[in-house]
Amino acid sequence: MIELIPFLMFLLICLCLMSGYPVAFTLGGSALVFASIGIVTGHFDPNLLKALPDRLYGTMNNGTLIAVPLFIFMGMVLERSRIAEELLDSLSALFGNLRGGLGITVVLVGMLLAASTGIVGATVVTLGLIALPTLLRHGYHPAIASGLLCATGTLGQIIPPSIALVLLGDVLSSAYQQAQLSMGSLNTQTVSVGDLFVGALIPGFLLVALYIVFFMLLAVFKPALLPVYKEEKTANKTLSVSAILLSLLPPVLLIMTVLGSILAGAATPTEAAGIGATGALFLAFIKKQLSLRELFSVGQKSVEVTSMIFMILIGASLFSLVFRGFGGDHQVEAVFTQLPGGAFGAMLLVMAVIFLLGFILDFIEITFVVVPIVAPVLLAMGIDPVWLGIMIALNLQTSFLTPPFGFTLFYLRGVAPPSVTTAQIYRGV
Repeated sequence: MIELIPFLMFLLICLCLMSGYPVAFTLGGSALVFASIGIVTGHFDPNLLKALPDRLYGTMNNGTLIAVPLFIFMGMVLERSRIAEELLDSLSALFGNLRGGLGITVVLVGMLLAASTGIVGATVVTLGLIALPTLLRHGYHPAIASGLLCATGTLGQIIPPSIALVLLGDVLSSAYQQAQLSMGSLNTQTVSVGDLFVGALIPGFLLVALYIVFFMLLAVFKPALLPVYKEEKTANKTLSVSAILLSLLPPVLLIMTVLGSILAGAATPTEAAGIGATGALFLAFIKKQLSLRELFSVGQKSVEVTSMIFMILIGASLFSLVFRGFGGDHQVEAVFTQLPGGAFGAMLLVMAVIFLLGFILDFIEITFVVVPIVAPVLLAMGIDPVWLGIMIALNLQTSFLTPPFGFTLFYLRGVAPPSVTTAQIYRGV
């Protein structure tokens, strides 16, 4: 019966989350309930809970995690700066003569927004408000338009600087050290957020290329779904080159500054996040599109999102502690080692589980609950930590898109007109 407790803990969390109970309190509360039962029955050592303050203090002193609120603030500021609107207006003229050119434009704008903000919700809502009416007005099928916006909006999950990669980098760093200790290795090498940023560049841009190729093929085989873009203002043609340059320059410079400083080794991700937040403020004030009142609202929203993330992190630390106290980590290791195919079989199972959990859990929940459990075992089996991180990040990207609980679907549903049905959004993704 004791062997079933880790499984029951995980099952209880899934049930509570599906009922809509807050994630942070679900993790911490369920852990305390099972710990109390274990203490009363004599199957859990209460001294293990004394390690929780040290874990929380370690989180408070983690310099890498300071990048989280800074990147969130940067994304919120850029969302209010109407950069996406300018990009869409100017790039539309560039691809206007192509069938499906407006869709390609949305993919490129979404890519730049993803690299600028790193926040999926902000990207999807911004594109939904700006691009969806334009796509529908020019005759795009609602399902195609919805799927395009949802898929493009999730590029912020994988294209650096991504909040998901920052959180994954911190979790995988701890998991890698734990795996090294379990193998008796004294190697102090670890995986950093910068390593994940470098590793995510090619997969991220490959996704962008595949989305564009998909639209080109769709334009050939189903042209009725993708009409040719018709410019509403012919005067824009004479200004298209300068407009494109002016609209591309701010986000590109910001991206190059943030990512370039990390890749060149001139700044840590945290320092680069500070540069990005400052640069976003500079751009917003130059454009005179961010008042002091709006700045206060942006700061307040950034604090709310950051607090939510760190409350989940605290609850996940408590859950992980109790889970290991009941021997859950050893049970997971035993299951993985008995799988046929060795490391490949274990990796395949983990990817399948994360994909299925994406139906019901958010990427933050999966990052803080599932990854700390499975990552040490996979890394101890010889899997490269950066490759594992990128695979998990790409898999978590599907958690935003997978019906019926994909968060991107809810984001778009909230800003889509009544003429676009939920069934069309689901079919589109």
